[in-house]
Parts: sequence; structure tokens; C-alpha cells
Amino acid sequence: AAPNVLCLPPEDAMRKIGSAGKPYPYVEVDVSDAGELLVRGPNVFPGYWRNAEASEAALAGGWLHTGDVVERDDEGYFWIKGRLKEMFISGGENVYPAEVESVLHEHPRVADAAVVGVPDDTWGEVGVAFVVAAEGVGEEELIEHCRAKLARYKVPKSVRFVDELPRNSMGKVVKSELLVGAA
Repeated sequence: AAPNVLCLPPEDAMRKIGSAGKPYPYVEVDVSDAGELLVRGPNVFPGYWRNAEASEAALAGGWLHTGDVVERDDEGYFWIKGRLKEMFISGGENVYPAEVESVLHEHPRVADAAVVGVPDDTWGEVGVAFVVAAEGVGEEELIEHCRAKLARYKVPKSVRFVDELPRNSMGKVVKSELLVGAA
């Protein structure tokens, strides 16, 4: 969808810090049962070049399925919670790594962080945090930091300290590489 889907008007920027805003004119948005942002309008692409199967999946039901998990507040402002494909389920509850990563980034001695879900015999899946942090920061300190700000099921089960997070050419963390190290 181009050029944009949601915008935060300047007059609401301070009142709605962190919101992605409301839909642009002529853009329709909805939220699926799974919490995924759905978009349709003249700004949505007609499909993938020579890939009907991918087009059908992306545009199912006449809506672009963005893969972004959102919440809409009572004023119609949208808040991005994470990516649907990165979500994991711990003890029957949905966990969005972006929320946990945000809390880890709030710690003054954490430079970078990424969270992935890994299989767990008790909970189905649990989070493992990969953290770039200042020397002397310990696993228990970061877990306690998360416990103070997150629901119990969202708190990472363990923390792995790394020198840097693997990133692709666009600067995005390559979580598949972290999963190899989490096993």
C-alpha cells in the first residue's frame, strides 16, 4: 500500500505518542479477528507480478493483509503491536516480541534487543531475549526489569548476551538466525 495508510495529525502528536494515527483519506482499514491490519483503497497494489498464489493470499477477501498486528483505540487511532509472523503463544496467550523488545530498550544499559519464541514443554512457547548491553548487566536484572513492566507470560524465560544482532541489508534483525542460536 503506497504511499501511506495511517497518519498522525500534528495536533494529536503529543496526545497520542506512539500511535500510527488514523487512515488517510480514501483509505479503508479494518482489523481481522487475529488483530491484523487490513487495508483497501486506490493505494493498494493489484498483486504480485506473475505470482497469483501470493497475490491471492495477500489480498484475500478484497483486503490487503499487512501482517501488522494493531489495536484501535476508542477514538479510531491505531497502535502497531508487532508482526503477525513474529507472534508466539505462551501458555495460551499471544506475545508480540516488539512489545517486549521495547521494554528491554527502555533499560538504560541496553543498546539493542530482539526477542524470539522458542518451544517449551510447559508453556508451548516462551521468549528468549538476545541483548546487546553494557558490561556488568546481568540476565536477572533484565528479567526483573521486564517483570516490572510486562505481564508474566510476556517476560523472557532467558536472556542471551550478544555483541551484535544479525541484520540484513535493510537493517532489520534476522530473527531466523537468532532462532538457530536459541535452540
